[in-house]
Amino acid sequence: MHQHPVRATIATGIVEGFTRGGVHRWRSIPYARPPVGALRFRAPQPAEPWSGVRHCHGFTKCAPQQRRYTMVSPGKYQPMGEDCLTLNVVAPQAAGPDPLPVMVFIHGGGYILGSSATPLYDGAALARGGCVYVSVNYRLGALGCLDLSSLSTPEVSIDSNLYLRDLVLALRWVRDNIAAFGGDPDNVTIFGESAGAHVVATLLAVPAAEGLFSQAISESPAAGMVRTPEMAADFAARFAALLGARPADAAHAVMAASAADLVAAQDRLVDQGVQNMLGAFPIGPVAGDEVLPVDPVEAMRRGSAHRVPLIVGTNAEEGRLFTRFLRMLPTTEPMIEALFAEAGPAARQRITAAYPDYPDPAACVQLGGDFAFGAAAWEIAEAHGAHAPTYLYRYDFAPRLLRWSGLGATHATELLAVFDTYRTRFGALLTVAADRRAALRVSDQVQRRWRSFSRTGVPGDDWPAYTAADRAVLVFDRECRVEYDPHPERRIAWQGFSLAR
Repeated sequence: MHQHPVRATIATGIVEGFTRGGVHRWRSIPYARPPVGALRFRAPQPAEPWSGVRHCHGFTKCAPQQRRYTMVSPGKYQPMGEDCLTLNVVAPQAAGPDPLPVMVFIHGGGYILGSSATPLYDGAALARGGCVYVSVNYRLGALGCLDLSSLSTPEVSIDSNLYLRDLVLALRWVRDNIAAFGGDPDNVTIFGESAGAHVVATLLAVPAAEGLFSQAISESPAAGMVRTPEMAADFAARFAALLGARPADAAHAVMAASAADLVAAQDRLVDQGVQNMLGAFPIGPVAGDEVLPVDPVEAMRRGSAHRVPLIVGTNAEEGRLFTRFLRMLPTTEPMIEALFAEAGPAARQRITAAYPDYPDPAACVQLGGDFAFGAAAWEIAEAHGAHAPTYLYRYDFAPRLLRWSGLGATHATELLAVFDTYRTRFGALLTVAADRRAALRVSDQVQRRWRSFSRTGVPGDDWPAYTAADRAVLVFDRECRVEYDPHPERRIAWQGFSLAR
């Protein structure tokens, strides 16, 4: 593959990327100063200018996490480090005279893993279709998504909601620099999957993000990820104890600990929570500070969230992935009963009644998927849809190979359509015979709608907005169709459900 260098001049200097396969790519452009030394656990600072040309041909470090999650190809791992606040830009080689819509992707991974360098998130197919694609890294886990601000002392300041501050700074970078790559700073769509989808929904309620994006797409946002400052302080104290620190020394201990020790303590904290069903995942946003004054769904209900058009949705069989990997969801009868022991008998009765076959294994997996993702999508659609154009989808498509393997249309499989994976060699392995045509048809449908939405805020004339009157849901499958309030009993059963007491 021939690669040609390509340069752009941004506020901090000249960046050189390369051209291949009809797109220009720049990798690992810094949008912030490295959050190391005295800047660890502090709000990010804008990147400093450099002289000469900065080579942005390869990916640099991803955020510290367990090494097994950093594989980028068989046997090859991305290096990790705290100096990870970078982003990547992909732009079409043959751009016309008009600025292009910008699509900014926020990766998922439960707030503890992931990287914008993951091959799936390449984005070239989206860029070739007519946008400037940006993918972003942010601080993960204990270094960015676990709120340790309650440990602050007069000598050591620790800021809250660090990863949200990172992403606001990245969006400011896009506003200030994306024109140099052919993008329109006044037409930015943020989109993300799983924890990234939760970030997207949360940014709707972050005052500092106002005006930095025009549309938002939230693919399988997770429920129950927001905590109060009191819960965050409790988790921070547990975390410091797991690190072996005395309460009086906690702030100094987290500043002095190695990134690997912080990741190890954070993993033990998550394991404790999963085993003891402590009711809330310890990692993610905290509502009640200047970054996120109000719980995002509550802000949507009040109409105080940013009133931008929103696509939100889930996959038909979200829970199946978690029966095989990352066993963190209640997808079996004992786990579900433990969950309801926390929530109380009235909630148990109401919710299990919505799954008539419970405790049949398939019903357990469906219930677990709704607990984690379905409930959040319904809640967001109801809340945001009352104040801004909102479009709800369900992704049902699964090629036979995924169905035979027992995964079906599980968590994250819509990304194969969004990023046009079915047209790659890997995608060809997933589809056999007649499946291939269907997979390409579904991919074209999803991409066409995401692109239309990023251009105009409307994902196609034949996808009605979600309203309390008819609750339209677009179903992506071999044949796409619109259904109206397809599972009212399940949707209603989860209303108002919370483990946070």
